[in-house]
Amino acid sequence: MANQGQSADRGLEGLTAAAKSAANAEGARKGLPPVHLWNPPFCGDLDIRIAADGTWFYMGTPIGRHALVRLFSTILKREGDKHFLVTPVEKVGIRVDDAPFMAVEMLRSGEDNHRVLSFRTNVDDWVTCDAAHRLRFEQAADGGLTPYLHVRADLWAKVARALYYDLVDMGEERMVDGQPMFGVESAGEFFAMADAEQVRAAL
Repeated sequence: MANQGQSADRGLEGLTAAAKSAANAEGARKGLPPVHLWNPPFCGDLDIRIAADGTWFYMGTPIGRHALVRLFSTILKREGDKHFLVTPVEKVGIRVDDAPFMAVEMLRSGEDNHRVLSFRTNVDDWVTCDAAHRLRFEQAADGGLTPYLHVRADLWAKVARALYYDLVDMGEERMVDGQPMFGVESAGEFFAMADAEQVRAAL
């Protein structure tokens, strides 16, 4: 067991060093390495899990160093339903319970007729909600809705519950494909939450 632990630690240390190198590599922009250009060999799974609340765990223990979580978040890649940490030379699988990011803060700018919503993720990325970074709403287990924000390249952030209530407060009814829908606007795009009649019935 000790040898396995030492091997895992070396794997994490090696990945950390490779991630730091990749973050500084030529072609990295806005602090994000070009993971979409990398297709290294798969090196197996690493015991890293991102919980539904956005907490990163390594071998069952929370990763307490925010800088390390931030670093790993820059080399995240999704392929199908699986998530990986990718460098130019290796790709390791990790587990993601829900979405890899959490949207934990929201800023609202502009007037109601041209509102722009920006969200900060738990790894301190700011994402403007627009046509390229859309909101989607999924049915939650408790019968409510769970919003998700597109961050980049098929990676999504689950929007914190408190922010969801703020979105509902800003919501309005509009006709979408001939159907009255309740939703919220940002950057000239309307993001439908649910059927407007169902929303009215629930109020």
